[in-house]
Amino acid sequence: MKFTAQEEYGLRCLLQIARQGEGGSLTIPEISGAEGISIPYVAKLVRILRQGSFVKSTRGQTGGYVLARPPEQIVIGEVLGLLGGRLFESEYCERFPGVVEICTHTVDCAIRSVWRAVQEGVDQILSHTTLRDLLSNEQEMSSSMSGLVKLEGLSARPPLYSLSRSSGD
Repeated sequence: MKFTAQEEYGLRCLLQIARQGEGGSLTIPEISGAEGISIPYVAKLVRILRQGSFVKSTRGQTGGYVLARPPEQIVIGEVLGLLGGRLFESEYCERFPGVVEICTHTVDCAIRSVWRAVQEGVDQILSHTTLRDLLSNEQEMSSSMSGLVKLEGLSARPPLYSLSRSSGD
């Protein structure tokens, strides 16, 4: 399970623009240089963000791209939905890539329940996180996220396995 490069880099481009503050703008080459992303790819991402009404272009000598709304009104879940979609779509099981057309477990699938729960957790966090939140530093963001990540019933028992990668991997 991964977020796509388009989602990651699109969010980074939006964050670069947000860091300019109210009225501050960035050009595509400036965003490209700040993020280390090619100019054509930044242009593609900014076009998507503009079509989604997250950024708008400004003309003139100080022209470029600015936020279309204040950062506290831009919800990260909405941005990621525009850039790529959800991690698990319920229709996933109907587009089974196996030998048969539909998954043989469509009627009763315990795995689907896990994916739905994961998606609900991701949706919960992303629907409560704004671009304004991402303007804070990592430590502040980490502490504000810890309150959202507490899963009812799970926080009391220790994990059976850690998905965190150690620095030696």
